[in-house]
Amino acid sequence: MSAPAPSPPAIVDAEPLPRQEEVLTEEALAFVAALHRRFTPRRDELLARRAERRAEIARTSTLDFLPETAAIRADDSWRVAPSPAALEDRRVEITGPTDRKMTVNALNSGARVWLADFEDASAPTWENVILGQLNLIDAYTRRIDFTDPVSGKSYALKDAGELATVVMRPRGWHLNERHLQVDGEEVPGALVDFGLYFFHNARRLLDLGKGPYFYLPKTESRLEARLWNDVFVFAQDHLGIPQGTIRATVLIETITAAYEMEEILYELRDHASGLNAGRWDYLFSIVKNFRDGGTRFVLPDRNAVTMTAPFMRAYTELLVRTCHKRGAHAIGGMAAFIPSRRDAEVNQVAFEKVRADKDREANDGFDGSWVAHPDLVPIALESFDRVLGERPNQKDRLREDVHVEAADLIAVDSLDAKPTYAGLVNAVQVGIRYIEAWLRGLGAVAIFNLMEDAATAEISRSQIWQWINAGVEFENGLKATPELAREVAADELANIRAELGEEAFAAGHWQQAHDLLLEVALDEDYADFLTLPAYRLLRG
Repeated sequence: MSAPAPSPPAIVDAEPLPRQEEVLTEEALAFVAALHRRFTPRRDELLARRAERRAEIARTSTLDFLPETAAIRADDSWRVAPSPAALEDRRVEITGPTDRKMTVNALNSGARVWLADFEDASAPTWENVILGQLNLIDAYTRRIDFTDPVSGKSYALKDAGELATVVMRPRGWHLNERHLQVDGEEVPGALVDFGLYFFHNARRLLDLGKGPYFYLPKTESRLEARLWNDVFVFAQDHLGIPQGTIRATVLIETITAAYEMEEILYELRDHASGLNAGRWDYLFSIVKNFRDGGTRFVLPDRNAVTMTAPFMRAYTELLVRTCHKRGAHAIGGMAAFIPSRRDAEVNQVAFEKVRADKDREANDGFDGSWVAHPDLVPIALESFDRVLGERPNQKDRLREDVHVEAADLIAVDSLDAKPTYAGLVNAVQVGIRYIEAWLRGLGAVAIFNLMEDAATAEISRSQIWQWINAGVEFENGLKATPELAREVAADELANIRAELGEEAFAAGHWQQAHDLLLEVALDEDYADFLTLPAYRLLRG
């Protein structure tokens, strides 16, 4: 008797969306189902391995480069695959979600690359997931032009040669997509985002002279990179796309990945394009992994942890050296400032900080960097143009002067700064305001002239948790306690109510956001990711 045919993927508890049938075709869903059946069991094993490694860090309060992979690091002969032409010059990359307006503005921004984000800059409502895919299809087929019905402003793509190259970022391995189930199981969001995008656009992008390029978030080990590589090999074979067509840039935004940079590139060497230094998630990962490590791992206010801090400098310089040693691009961090239309003085100060940050990256050997707003593209371009000139990158700068020891990456106490009461207040403010917007379906939110995303919410709630559990005493004599955090949160909620008025306040998710922030900041059982409990509250 033959085995029963696999059941088709099921769309669960989701309202129909306009034109969703163009994305959720029978063939595309079958491809996602094939990815799920083949790779989700390994994903589950790797998530369990994360917990085991975290327990080991809790026991030892240290990390080291892996002895079992020393031969990979010592072998100077291997390189990643050469860059495709569309990814040779990455001197400025703009980031943002895949809503229709952002899609047009990012592609037109003058940046060389657009990180089209289904991860931290996108709240994973079903509408954002599916219509984001549709917007990218429309962009590649030049059907994206539209007029905003509210403002009357028209948005249209420039000529093809002027558009940014898209590098798409799927969700991290830890998040499932509850609206898509295969054999009664939720499919990992990473496989949904990757699968739909690759299925619909791989051949189309090749016809446009580019290819399916990806940013891989939240990677914690070489084994997770190996899983992605196996996904790529399977996907290319399945669709008859030449092996090596896919290119992936890995965000080194976890402290464990920082000790496996070369191994991550090695696992992905036929598909690797580079590594990126992701600041906020990196700090969040340090707190998460070393939260039992005592006072020497206590971070000061997030804005006091600049990229010039010794342990952050060790991380970024090691990243540049590692990338260039292996022929990969080194991409710098985010300039998150959002220019004010009303305050030229604020802009001037912020622009100078952005310029100094991008000058430092370019002079350190980075091949490009991120910005969050089109107005910052010219500033970042100027910094990299000054160093690169007509060259597409500076991968020939090997930075052999850099020598980083294992202890340097976790020398948090080398930073001469302390947590402040103002830092606690800011963490609460950003946490509540960001979570509220996220629960309304917005993943990238301007708060206090900075573009905040899920990573900044994670570091905010993690710092509250860490400071309380470490018994930090602030400069005003107040001690970090659950009671103080609740007082600050209550004050912020009252301030928001006064700022918005009763009607607008009631229309939002403010109480829910307040309660969730306190839950993940005060619970003794530290939640691995804020977005896991938040996703249970997300409607749509």
